[in-house]
Amino acid sequence: MYHDHFGLREAPFLITPHADFFFGGANRSALLDALAYALAREEGLVKVSGEVGTGKTMLARVLIGRLPPQLRAIYLADPLMDRRELLAVLADELGCADRAGDTPHRLLRAVQEALVADFASGRQVVLLIDEAHAMPADTLEQIRLLSNLESERHKLIKIALFGQPELDVLLDRPDMRQLKDRITQHFRLDPLEPDDVAAYIDFRLRAAGYRGPVLFGHAAAARIARDSGGLTRRINVLADKALLSAYARSAHSVTAADAQRAAADTQTRADRPAGRRPPDSGRLALSALVACVLVGAGYLLGRHLPGDAGTRPHMSPPPEPAAAIAASAPPVETQASSPAVREPAAETSHPTPTEDALEALLARSREWTGTAPGERWFIQLMSVPANRADHVPDYVRRAGRAIDPQQLRAYRTDTPAGAQIAVIWGDFADRRSALRAVDELPGWIASARPIPRQLRSLRTDG
Repeated sequence: MYHDHFGLREAPFLITPHADFFFGGANRSALLDALAYALAREEGLVKVSGEVGTGKTMLARVLIGRLPPQLRAIYLADPLMDRRELLAVLADELGCADRAGDTPHRLLRAVQEALVADFASGRQVVLLIDEAHAMPADTLEQIRLLSNLESERHKLIKIALFGQPELDVLLDRPDMRQLKDRITQHFRLDPLEPDDVAAYIDFRLRAAGYRGPVLFGHAAAARIARDSGGLTRRINVLADKALLSAYARSAHSVTAADAQRAAADTQTRADRPAGRRPPDSGRLALSALVACVLVGAGYLLGRHLPGDAGTRPHMSPPPEPAAAIAASAPPVETQASSPAVREPAAETSHPTPTEDALEALLARSREWTGTAPGERWFIQLMSVPANRADHVPDYVRRAGRAIDPQQLRAYRTDTPAGAQIAVIWGDFADRRSALRAVDELPGWIASARPIPRQLRSLRTDG
């Protein structure tokens, strides 16, 4: 919406990782170089841990492009697979699936032979595992066994684990000590310091094509730094909404008031104590935020915007205002409050529409997962921790516009790192059919590296 107004060629604050928007400041570039160096040497296992939203997936994606040519990267975005499925995915990536059998032993043998052939031709494989904290313990044990594969003097496969701090907790368990002992390099990705947030915002804007003076004032950047806690995903959400607020005012700079409106809408203050209400000056009516998108009507907070409102197309208010204001942001709670609006009633335990949609999806999915033959196959598209389950209904709605929505399902499973919600799709007679369907998925879905799974394995996840 605001691209032309600010001279942008694309959205600067999407939360989807894109290598062109990798911020090398705040020691990110140094960490990337250290990772590439560690994997290029004879290191077997390296680990990167960091809080949700610090940029681990972005780091992994950029790392793939920085590895030396003799290292071939295999990226696994979805850790919810058993050890046989892990080996089947590796066999498929290494081109030896046709020679592999169905048992873990035969799959491992085929993978080992392919790795030996790669090594003989001067290449080694680097396995990058994202969300490793959610990987089942049995599969992590298979990772340890893979790290044992070696020639006379060299490792046949190098492995990098990316995960939330729960990964550190998981590796401290007594039954994980053998895996932990094989990790030779431990890296930590920390949130941005307040002084780095302004540089990060400016970098993202210029990567998106902005060529003007500094767009976010010092006070605006400081407010976003405080409300985001330095987490890049939160920074992106807040900066995007602050830009929209400035655009609604027909302004060409972002002020602290714009950042305040963004914070009031998203309510992601990282330093706000539990149970404490934000100050009145930090809250904004939901109707005011809806007005930010009604630029065609020419009003903001009940006042006409400067300029000819008739030159802009009219936009009707959508049924979900928060989603309209930040279409690229995850669903967030909103709170309405202003002198002209009655204070909302106290919170109740009633489920939100998002929670209702998720529960309906899970209930409908259980009909298929509970009755279909265990030999059937499906495609696992993505998974998120249960505390981020609000992402799932939006993902399903978007995916349903690109693939058959009747085949979209979800299920909940428990892992050593906590509960997960996974989105799955399809109903196939065999793995080959599922693989063909994977090849036909839209690019934005395929970028998460979906994997075929057999229904029998899903029934053992819990």
